[in-house]
Amino acid sequence: MKKIEIKGYKSIKDQTLLLRPINILIGANGSGKSNLLSFFTFLRNLYANNLQAYVSLNRGMDAFLFQGRKVTEQIYAKLTFDNTNAYSFVLTPGQEMFIITEEKLWYKHNPYAPDAYDISSYSPESKLRYNTIPRAEYIRNYLAELKRYHFHDTSKNSPFTKISNIETGSYVLYPTGDNLAAFLYGIQQSDITAYNRILRTVQSVAPYFHNFVLRPDSEKNLKLQWEDKYGVVFGVNDLSDGTLRFIALTTLFLQPQLPQTIIIDEPELGLHPFAIAKLSGMIKSAAARGCQVIAATQSTDLIGYFQPEDILTVDQINGESIYNRLSEAQLGTWLNEYSLGDLWKQNILKGGQPQ
Repeated sequence: MKKIEIKGYKSIKDQTLLLRPINILIGANGSGKSNLLSFFTFLRNLYANNLQAYVSLNRGMDAFLFQGRKVTEQIYAKLTFDNTNAYSFVLTPGQEMFIITEEKLWYKHNPYAPDAYDISSYSPESKLRYNTIPRAEYIRNYLAELKRYHFHDTSKNSPFTKISNIETGSYVLYPTGDNLAAFLYGIQQSDITAYNRILRTVQSVAPYFHNFVLRPDSEKNLKLQWEDKYGVVFGVNDLSDGTLRFIALTTLFLQPQLPQTIIIDEPELGLHPFAIAKLSGMIKSAAARGCQVIAATQSTDLIGYFQPEDILTVDQINGESIYNRLSEAQLGTWLNEYSLGDLWKQNILKGGQPQ
């Protein structure tokens, strides 16, 4: 995705963001980092024809409109891609639900067709999923795999403890890691090189870790288990929170077939500084393989591994989230002596600071 325009969504009054392969959001709590990430969940539900249920279950229309219906009359968004495709929509609040009053598919440089087709029909759900015009396919493929990942829950009943099936759960990693065991099994069976790369990366952070134990039962179900270097088999709850999250992150970023975009909130949570260094390398590796990464962080350690142009500062001013990208020229000679993390910690960065 090359550019995203959002108007009237939560704390985002009117912002246009030019996106790069790596986009890391930093800012104070409540500045609007999570609101931008949540927009992609909103977008995914719009595509899946689940918009009205999603809005209803998340406090209704006023919670999604910038300062509510008394201030904001509609939500507008446009996603523009490198290959001249684009997708835009307008949501207008009706009496009980949002109505899609505009939904456009864009494709420039075609002399035989208009730049934009409006496929809306003033209905409460999107028409994109079943549209047959050629330009719809690219947008569908992008939105179909759009997920916001979060691996925060590592409790004894976390998603990682769930049983998963190798026939249904080995193709795409679920956003909270519910099918991590089946997904790892699929990688082990189809791409041993990628599997071994994941394994070596986990071992570099947890030297006691020898291998995953991935043994489906007669019904092709399995739970995530592992063995130490002495051959003793353990369950998920025998791993530390940080190690378990690192396993999920490693699997996400080193999987053989990366999604077009990875969206993730605070991936550094609970990680040792050495693991954060490894995480930064995996993010860079995924971006080099053509996967766009959009992440929010509170970690000065993590941003210290990136270039200024990879960082977006987020500030909330008069209730409105403002996003600005750093630049090396802006920071000048500071970078000769300090990392980005140091500059953020010392309040030298302009933007993204607690107010």
